[in-house]
Amino acid sequence: MQLQRPPPQPASLFTARDFLLLWGVGAMGNAVRWLEVLTAGLYTFHVTGSGLMVAVVTAGRSLPMILLGGYAGVLSEALDRKRILIGGLLIMSAASASVAVLSATGLLTPWLMLAAGIATGTVYGTEMPARRRMVAESVPPPLAPRAVAMDSMTGAMTRVAGPLLGGVAYEVLGVTASFAITAACCLLASGVATRVRWSQVTRTLSLGSATRELAEGISVVRHTPALLTVMLSTVAVNLFGFSYTSLMAPAGEHVFHVSPSLVGVLAASEPAGASLGAVMMATFGLPRGDPVWNMLGGVAVLLSMLALMPLAPGYWAACALMLLAGLGMSVFANLQTVIGLGHSPAAVRSRVMGIVSTCIGTWPIGMLLAGSLADQLGPLMALPALAVGGFIALAAIAALYARQRVVDRVT
Repeated sequence: MQLQRPPPQPASLFTARDFLLLWGVGAMGNAVRWLEVLTAGLYTFHVTGSGLMVAVVTAGRSLPMILLGGYAGVLSEALDRKRILIGGLLIMSAASASVAVLSATGLLTPWLMLAAGIATGTVYGTEMPARRRMVAESVPPPLAPRAVAMDSMTGAMTRVAGPLLGGVAYEVLGVTASFAITAACCLLASGVATRVRWSQVTRTLSLGSATRELAEGISVVRHTPALLTVMLSTVAVNLFGFSYTSLMAPAGEHVFHVSPSLVGVLAASEPAGASLGAVMMATFGLPRGDPVWNMLGGVAVLLSMLALMPLAPGYWAACALMLLAGLGMSVFANLQTVIGLGHSPAAVRSRVMGIVSTCIGTWPIGMLLAGSLADQLGPLMALPALAVGGFIALAAIAALYARQRVVDRVT
């Protein structure tokens, strides 16, 4: 009789060399992203005094995803994902270095900051279909959900460290030194990525074939209820939930009257809660029950905490609410990837994750909405206004998924 091998344990992740390298690259790249988001937001607000302009500059970092995210998935199936990863990090390094030089020479403006953010944003569209897929495939299949959870945990922790460091860096070092440091970090991360062992069958692409392959990926999503729910909920979160990030600098400075460093603490509270939730999932596994309903429940928690923000009696109470919001965000973010990868045929997996990137790319629209609401209602009252829109969208998405499940059972 042949004995079955025991399932791999979580500790096995720390012996998987390529996973560790990809994990480290993701940590550096995401830390740079969130440090720059807050630093750019503080710079823009101090120069213009406009919450809407802060939202515009912040939105530029995700705008390319809505335009190019789907095609990034197609490219990540046809071209070498390792080279895509390294090239993207070099682009990020060059964009950050440009901001540092412009700041040092006195030529930097919010519009040039926006241009650099758009250049960097072209790289973010490859995160899900390239690096995140590589993470899941760098370990044995039974370990893939825990690898994704640990990678999500690290992403959440960088959203803690990034704003904290961004607030301190802006206050102590200024724009020039802050972006010089992020340029160096991206260059270092590209060097680490060269050590990843990766083998992939590549092929040539034309514009016509790329469009056809993207359409095939969209068809798979449309006919798979779990995947369609992931896409719709991702749009809802980025329009009405995660768009809260553009309001943290105005809320911290004009509502709670705290320093840039404490603005960083407020901005880091939600990702701190997300880190805690991701640690729990990486250690104990995913929540029990239907992953799709659990994902939608995580969205509901996030929106509920945003709705309660105006009732916070002070700065630290607001930080506590955002910490709880992060727990919901961690469930959503982790299951978004797990469901996306788990319900996609291997042949179209990168295309599906590229479509996820396109849905994430709606974040700039959400930030523009948040900025407009902030100019009309104030940054704090804009949060429950966003939450109301989110709950309406969430109810519609849940009803659609429930109906699709009933149809699937009947057929």
